This record gives sequence, structure tokens and C-alpha cells, in this order.
Amino acid sequence: MAIPRAAKTQKRTRIQEEKQEAILEAALSVFSTNGFRGSTIDQIAEAAGMSKPNVLYYFRTKEAMHRALIERVLDTWLDPLRAFDAEGNPESEIRSYIRRKLEMSRDFPRESRLFANEILQGAPHIEDELKGPLKQLVDEKVEVIRAWVKAGRMAKCDPYHLIFSIWSTTQHYADFDVQVRAVLGDKNGGEGRFEDAARHLEQLFMGGLRING
Repeated sequence: MAIPRAAKTQKRTRIQEEKQEAILEAALSVFSTNGFRGSTIDQIAEAAGMSKPNVLYYFRTKEAMHRALIERVLDTWLDPLRAFDAEGNPESEIRSYIRRKLEMSRDFPRESRLFANEILQGAPHIEDELKGPLKQLVDEKVEVIRAWVKAGRMAKCDPYHLIFSIWSTTQHYADFDVQVRAVLGDKNGGEGRFEDAARHLEQLFMGGLRING
């Protein structure tokens, strides 16, 4: 994980930690709106209410701020997949995974857009993480799904593409939120859209996988 410049020389005080978090919060807003290339340290400093030199005291470069955010987001984003339990009931595990991913799209839309922008740019800052820890975790959960299929507990499927499908359908509600709300309109585009989406996706995936417990 990218280490803030201020943390390399001495133990951080509470005020330093608060300033670092304020910088990362500002950077998240700027990066998720403008993308990495369209963002500047000046914009981040203004959003954080700090001077540019003050920001650079904590993070030497724009890349350091971006990488710290991306690594934090990736770690958070993988929590629901880590919780995927091989000893659990397939239907319960998949339903839970769908709902947790939707909850993350609802609660962390900026983080989702930040991650999507990184991927669209070719993942220049996290390619090693994608090919390393992410792939290892997905490979592990793929074997869980294959074991369920082999045991006759769910229909035959391609586990990789099942996971990709859950990612794409759930994260759509964060990355394309403006489009979703525009199409649903005032009546259906409120907070209830996430519960509506959860019910639909559960029906879609459960029906396709013909899970029998």
C-alpha cells in the first residue's frame, strides 16, 4: 500500500491522520469526477481546503494519492467475495453476495467510479494486484462454485463468468447511476431502486442456476 510521505519519518499525530484522511476524501471526489488524467493536485488541495504544499507534505505526488485510494477501494471491494463460504448453502451465499455488492454500489458510488476509471485506463496503477491477489481470490472462489456444481447443488455454469456477471450487474447501479435514475424516473428512481434491483437479480441468477440447496 502507498505510504503517505508524512508517515515515513515519524509516527503520525491525530491531526496529521485527520488531514491525511481529508486529502484522500477530497482526492476521491476529484478523481471519481474527473478521472486520473483530468485531475490535478491544485484541484485536490482546493477540495480539501488546504494549500498545495500542505497536500504535498502528506502525499508527494498525485500518483501516490491515487494509488492509496485504489488499493483501499480494491481491498474493500473484495470483502464480499472473501466472505463467500464454501461450507455455506449455495443459494444463501450467492444471494448474500449479490446484495452486498449492491449495498456497496449504493453506499460507495464514488469508489466504484474511481475503480471503473482505473480499469478503463488499462489498470496502470493496480495491474499487479489484479494479476496477483485478485486473481488468486477469484480462483479460490471458482473452485468453491465448481465443487457445488459437481455435488449437484447448482446447475453447471462457468464460475468465472458468473462472478463477472454479478460484478457487472451490481456495479452498474453505481457507475451508471445517472442513467439508471433518469430511465426509472422520479417514481421508481429513489432509494428503493436498490431493493428492486436486488429482487430482480436474485430471481435472474437463482433461476438460471437452478439452485436446490
